[in-house]
Amino acid sequence: MARTGLDGEYPNIVEKLNHTDDDKYLTLKELLCSRSFVFFFGVHILALAVFFVRFQWSFLHLALASYCVRMLAITAGYHRYFSHRAFRTSRIFQFALACLGCSACQKGVLWWASWHRHHHRYADTEQDVHSPYFGGFWWSHMGWFLFSDRHVAIQWHLIPDLAVYKELLWLEEHHYLPGIILAIVSYVMGGFGGFIWIFCLSTVILWHATFTVNSLCHLYGYQNFLCEYHESCNAKNNILLAILTLGEGWHNNHHSFMGSSKQGFEWWEIDLCYYFIRIMSSLGLIDSFRVPSSEQIELRRLRSQTRSELSTSVSDH
Repeated sequence: MARTGLDGEYPNIVEKLNHTDDDKYLTLKELLCSRSFVFFFGVHILALAVFFVRFQWSFLHLALASYCVRMLAITAGYHRYFSHRAFRTSRIFQFALACLGCSACQKGVLWWASWHRHHHRYADTEQDVHSPYFGGFWWSHMGWFLFSDRHVAIQWHLIPDLAVYKELLWLEEHHYLPGIILAIVSYVMGGFGGFIWIFCLSTVILWHATFTVNSLCHLYGYQNFLCEYHESCNAKNNILLAILTLGEGWHNNHHSFMGSSKQGFEWWEIDLCYYFIRIMSSLGLIDSFRVPSSEQIELRRLRSQTRSELSTSVSDH
């Protein structure tokens, strides 16, 4: 079975894919009339109907399942696979992960991966698209996602390994379809109540849980290491957010070992997404997942301590 990821080639892409548009920002009027804004806050308003529809335990269970499956599609798919190539998989399962990720309604996989790679290059600097230190909490949490028009300015030069797949290019153009299908299926399964619980409520919670990694995980928590690229990076480990995001809250670990399939390195740093990756591996759906050795982790810890001590010594003088 042909596998993609990890050691894949980076072929030349047609000229238009290497072109990066300048950032474009919407005016307030344009924002309020944009499809992204109307959809985002429309789903929030619809989710409030959960207080008015008849409660059923089946709705709660299905909403939880919808949340967990799509969270794993974002964490294992959009993030660890597409953004960081932390494991290899078949082209078919790659497309399945992308489709499930699109059902989380966080725009297309190519847009998501390109801006995440950009974030790692410039974490918590002025060039970072969602640093809470330069844009404030709400900007880093969701403002950048809504207020910029970057969904038409994918950073193609950062994803040459992904842009070669025609099916991913097609899905990028139609990234809204999986979400629409999920909304329809939710309604068919449970009527209006099912639509509210399974799609609307779970999507709102999923959005904000994911967004906390960009905002809160750069503000609150502890650090095991200094980040890999920039000393300015303030990514932190946060146990509460790790629970909420099924393992993405070990954000300092991630910024130190970006290509790792596993983000929890201490015994208490439970990473449910990594367990999911292991299960997919045992089923033969993925292979060659990356995990740093204990020696590599300890070496990085010692290097971080040395850099920190040198920085303190220089500042004291």
